[in-house]
Amino acid sequence: MEIKKMTTEDYIKREEKYGAHNYHPLPVVLEKGEGVYVWDVEGKKYYDFLSAYSAVNQGHCHPKIINTMIEQAQKLTLTSRAFYNSALGEFEEYITKYFGYDKVLPMNTGAEADETALKLCRKWAYEVKGVPENEAKIIVCDGNFHGRTITIISMSTDPTAYKGFGPYTPGFIKIPYNDLNALEEALQDPNVAGFLVEPIQGEAGVYVPDDGYLKKAYEMCKEKNVLFIADEVQTGIARTGKLLACDYEDVRPDILILGKALSGGAMPISAVLADDEIMLTIKPGEHGSTFGGNPLASKVAIAALEVVKEENLAENAYKLGQIFRDEIKAIKSDMIEEVRGKGLLNAVVIRPKNGKTAWDVCVRMKENGMLAKPTHDHIIRFAPPLVINEEQLREAIDIFKKTMEEFE
Repeated sequence: MEIKKMTTEDYIKREEKYGAHNYHPLPVVLEKGEGVYVWDVEGKKYYDFLSAYSAVNQGHCHPKIINTMIEQAQKLTLTSRAFYNSALGEFEEYITKYFGYDKVLPMNTGAEADETALKLCRKWAYEVKGVPENEAKIIVCDGNFHGRTITIISMSTDPTAYKGFGPYTPGFIKIPYNDLNALEEALQDPNVAGFLVEPIQGEAGVYVPDDGYLKKAYEMCKEKNVLFIADEVQTGIARTGKLLACDYEDVRPDILILGKALSGGAMPISAVLADDEIMLTIKPGEHGSTFGGNPLASKVAIAALEVVKEENLAENAYKLGQIFRDEIKAIKSDMIEEVRGKGLLNAVVIRPKNGKTAWDVCVRMKENGMLAKPTHDHIIRFAPPLVINEEQLREAIDIFKKTMEEFE
């Protein structure tokens, strides 16, 4: 009996039937990835300009990362933290020296890392700063995206993220992003323990703050003995043209949150870095994760970070990002309202035309061989793997140009 080959439509229908409807993907079913390319189940090849929301900075299935993963997976994958394992200490030494911190607390997802940072900040507030128990406050920014847990959505200003999920976790002060006056006012509260901020707001639409904002915000936090907490889950690990987006202003966060590209997209790995005064406030049994710091993740993360250095991915992102923005700004289209970004984290704001929106542009781009995804209906985020070369980048820009011409 001949087995019927499944089509794109078949795969999509199966997901819709058996899976929760908590995502709205583009109508493409991917089966294979290599470098900057992905292939769908029909064998069509695409440029990937989302990189799994910057998790695949090192390119799809990077041979060094995958070989490391296979090698370790055949030896030992998980012990839990009930025992020591031979890989974790090596990873801890490597990542702390790589980013310049005393200690690391390894977790799995970006949201878990953010939650860890919040717990660290609160514990530090009570044990070091002397804030009265249960009175600590953390300043966050409008438009933030730090994950999907109940506590994290409690600080969100996006109704899609928080509506219908209350009651919410207290203890957050929300201020406008890129507004130093609002930060100064919020810092007057003596119970404020931390300021949690994305150096560039990714999910909100790649909003880049004014030059000097991060530096000044950091200095204002120092004056008030408040921890500066940087969520670099999406902006970190070379995405913006520096190892960290905070490096543009020589800001060293008190707590640094990493995830996504920490594994090169091979598995969920995240980490929180801080110095001893902060990190050692958490004692045995007070926080943890069965999978956090597992041997497989430890080896994979080292390989992923080595690739970033060995292949000069930050330098490549810096150089090609400039080319991308210059070329896109030069396109004559009344649908292009604004182009913004740093390195290879960029956004194009789309002005609707004849009922066509950013979603329609992304669907047409897909048909032309390039994948990207809208955020907030009118913004398209462009974030290819950082292993992309100039020839590939220009070919992808041509696809976008062709796509925009089709809407004229």
